[in-house]
Amino acid sequence: MTLFELAPEGDLQSVFEQIGVDRAGVAILAQKSQMRRFRIAQLKTPAANILKQEAISVGADLAVPAGTICCEEEWVEAILLATDRQLGRLGRKLRAQPFGLKALGERLTQLIGPPSFDLQIMGVLNINHDSFNPASRTGGDEAVLKAEAMIEAGADLIDIGAVSSRPGSTPISPKEEIARLKPTVEALYRAKVHERVKLSLDSYTPEAITYGLDRGFGLINDITGGQSEAVLALASRYRVPLCLMHMQGSPQTMQHNPHYEDVVAEVEAFFIERIARAEAAGVSDLILDVGIGFGKRLEHNLALINAQGHFRHLGYPLLIGASRKSLIDAICPSVVADRLPGTLAIHLRAVQLGASIVRCHDVAEHYQALKVACALQPFQSARV
Repeated sequence: MTLFELAPEGDLQSVFEQIGVDRAGVAILAQKSQMRRFRIAQLKTPAANILKQEAISVGADLAVPAGTICCEEEWVEAILLATDRQLGRLGRKLRAQPFGLKALGERLTQLIGPPSFDLQIMGVLNINHDSFNPASRTGGDEAVLKAEAMIEAGADLIDIGAVSSRPGSTPISPKEEIARLKPTVEALYRAKVHERVKLSLDSYTPEAITYGLDRGFGLINDITGGQSEAVLALASRYRVPLCLMHMQGSPQTMQHNPHYEDVVAEVEAFFIERIARAEAAGVSDLILDVGIGFGKRLEHNLALINAQGHFRHLGYPLLIGASRKSLIDAICPSVVADRLPGTLAIHLRAVQLGASIVRCHDVAEHYQALKVACALQPFQSARV
């Protein structure tokens, strides 16, 4: 088959009519003419039917001649309408398809660059007593005041968790997690904080996630990377973004001699598998987090920070979360309270390479640093 892109200013309606699209289809598809346009020739009819379904599944569309669904002709021409982001997702989905669609998917991927996303700051509030950063611990009405201060300082999102995931931390039951969350979540809900900023729940238990989503939370931050089918179902049902984080092992075991043959390749393979699972469950609004400090040595963390640009081809926003973590101490001995300069250095590097969500404890300092960095080098279409 052959593929060539149509000029954006061209008369698309006449092209639809030329290849034989029925009148009702022309009217519907003409409304989508602001998307990128590709004319595909020498397309096997079964391939056209598969391609149309896959295009629709990612929000794109394919204009085909009348009678294509019944395979009246052996070969057809078609017009593909899609945004760059949709093309990236469609290219991945076509990898497993027959009739030459795998090659078409690879060609589509080559025609687009990595998508860009608005730069956002995610503030961190810990509703527990054993977080590695004591200054981030809070709860109840105090948490509302801290959240409001973060909003004033420039936070776009606020991540709230009741279970510590530091190395060696002890897991708790969903019942206890909800009991810890309840005073803070109810206080935030009463204050309508969720109407001023997107609230993220740092959890992987369906019970706690359901509780949060019912009270205004709009993002699931899952350190298990969408391992639970129930969590995927919740993200789909509530239509909220899901952050997929990579972790080797569990918080109890992750720093017991972590090992990789190629950390970037292995994390990429993990993302590809989890993206496919999430999309199959109806979740397409995803965020990817390489999981700095979660089952990684210093060299692994540094490699993943420097590989942010590589992961952009996956087509989803990248979250970087190295705030005051121990890799800074491994480079320059320091206690948690003194690691803000190292945190800023890491996060600025990650954003320069392609990360677009910065998870941090120090919102005001990050806002200023990113504002200045973007003025010096406009590497993001930032809202900062």
